Amino acid sequence: MEESTEAFLVRKLELNDYSKGFIELLSQLTACPHITEEDFHSRFHDLQSLSQDHVICVIENPNSHEIVATASLFVERKFIRNCGKVGHIEDVVVDSRVRGLGLGQMVVKYLSDYARSAGCYKVILGCAVENKGFYEKCGFKEKGVLMSLYL
Repeated sequence: MEESTEAFLVRKLELNDYSKGFIELLSQLTACPHITEEDFHSRFHDLQSLSQDHVICVIENPNSHEIVATASLFVERKFIRNCGKVGHIEDVVVDSRVRGLGLGQMVVKYLSDYARSAGCYKVILGCAVENKGFYEKCGFKEKGVLMSLYL
């Protein structure tokens, strides 16, 4: 699948992206069992109710109309830093057929810019060791240790 990145645009997730392979794309990142369109619409509306504090962006292939990249940002409102805000980037995935075209950098930049415009003083994320270089190319620096407790 030879593509020019000029035709790819980052935009916010839309209701009709369910039929464009959004859930299947997430399955390339982690376990993501099939959900019904009704469940997708319900979660979509739940997230929309969070207003500016939760954004999912996507890139749609202009030729196939499939969703080929996505990432999400959650804005955490804090008491520290003068009631500051922190952006958390999650669920970054690019379709394996179009990796290497810079689409991952496009979605990360989109969300970083969004966080800046929302007044965040920093953007953080956790990643696998093998993805560290990618995020460094996006301007991130290693800091501390990420810990997880899976429930």
